[in-house]
Amino acid sequence: MPIGEELAILGALLLIAYVLGRLGKLIGLPAIPIYMVVGLLASPHTGWFPLNLGASNIQLIAVIGLILLLFSLGLEFDQDEFFSNAGSLLLSGGTRIAINMAAGFAFGMWVGWGTREALIIAGMTATSSSAIVTKLLIELRRLANRETPVILGITVVEDVFVAIYLAIVAVIIGGKTDVWAIVLELTVSFTFLVAMFALARWGGKVVSRLMQTKDDELFTILFFGLAVAFGGIGELLGVSNAIGAFLIGLVLGATRFRGRIEQLALPMRDVFGAFFFLNFGLALNPSTFGEVLIPVAVAVVMTLVLNTLGGQLIAWLNKLTPAEGLNVSAMLQNRGEFALILATLATAAHLDSRLTPFAGLYVLTMAIIGPILAVNSETFGAWVFRTKKKSAAKQASRLEREENIALVEAAFAGRVGEEIVDDAAAQPDLESALVEDADNELSDAETERIIEQAMRESDEQPVRQIERKRDPEY
Repeated sequence: MPIGEELAILGALLLIAYVLGRLGKLIGLPAIPIYMVVGLLASPHTGWFPLNLGASNIQLIAVIGLILLLFSLGLEFDQDEFFSNAGSLLLSGGTRIAINMAAGFAFGMWVGWGTREALIIAGMTATSSSAIVTKLLIELRRLANRETPVILGITVVEDVFVAIYLAIVAVIIGGKTDVWAIVLELTVSFTFLVAMFALARWGGKVVSRLMQTKDDELFTILFFGLAVAFGGIGELLGVSNAIGAFLIGLVLGATRFRGRIEQLALPMRDVFGAFFFLNFGLALNPSTFGEVLIPVAVAVVMTLVLNTLGGQLIAWLNKLTPAEGLNVSAMLQNRGEFALILATLATAAHLDSRLTPFAGLYVLTMAIIGPILAVNSETFGAWVFRTKKKSAAKQASRLEREENIALVEAAFAGRVGEEIVDDAAAQPDLESALVEDADNELSDAETERIIEQAMRESDEQPVRQIERKRDPEY
């Protein structure tokens, strides 16, 4: 195929992804299912797309996309948050993962595709997509919510779990039957994991010295080369290229160049990562969806129920309200890149071919349902837990009134900017009336009227400028 035709096809796919992405934004959909749908439309199995493009054409680009996805995940890993709150985070995140893993493995055995396949399915159902979670928190403006640190902490624990689980799964599904060979490979894998985590924790300054360059072009070549190289090293050591990239991202994220790397790497991740999801969609065959329709439906219901109940457990462990627990569960319902990575590994290991359509349909469904639930979780929580919601609103209203009263008292004390009122005892009747009404239900109009009156009468009083004393040190 001429290179011009390949470029035209790839460009057309990206433009279609852009158009569908803009439409998806209108209903709050993340980018991952959009890219998969574009790949599905272009799949040779569908015939819906007028251009002929096989998955092999973008295979290498998709691998680089996977490497950059995991590299960015390691780069954004918050070590301080993890190690400073390791106990509570491991309790909340570990409990959630253990419950989902156990249920997922039991479900996988019930499906009957095999033990190794059940292990893959358990991993798919165990964790959410940190990329979708972070994006939803930002877009829904919930970064200041009380439950948000818990959500982010759980995603950090899941990132650690992903690294360990992929290392284990890569060995188990490799097809080796010699016990000692498996033990040796696991030992090598975990030694690599521990060494890279230790380097990230205590070797940041050393790595920073090795990366000093002011040239952005050379700097980009350096970290991109490290990501690809460690992806290859991870593959050679048996922990997969994704985990090799994650670990070097973890190390570079501990350096003082983290912000600079993020600024240069994130646009690359978005473009190449799109090809990873698009490539996965290309491999999907809609005609195979029928045989996995019931397992996917059961897996979706199981995930929704377990995560909803798990959200209440997490709320109880972290002393959150049930409504905040509902927000936690809604944010963590989605599934994404980790499930697709596991499906890719399963395909490479020649496991049951039904795992690919199962993963695709499961991720598509959960990546659509999850954001919809997250968008409406606060409204639904206010309806279900209306008593507590009303109480919280009442408390917020009371705090606002107390703030207003404090402003009035500041006005009476004579502080307006750096000016001080000569007569701090002015208007005692109005001030006492405000204090007396602090515990009563004042309307907004009454509160504003009192504040305006106090400020007006305060402005009418003479003021004098107090000379500021300069610190003798300066």
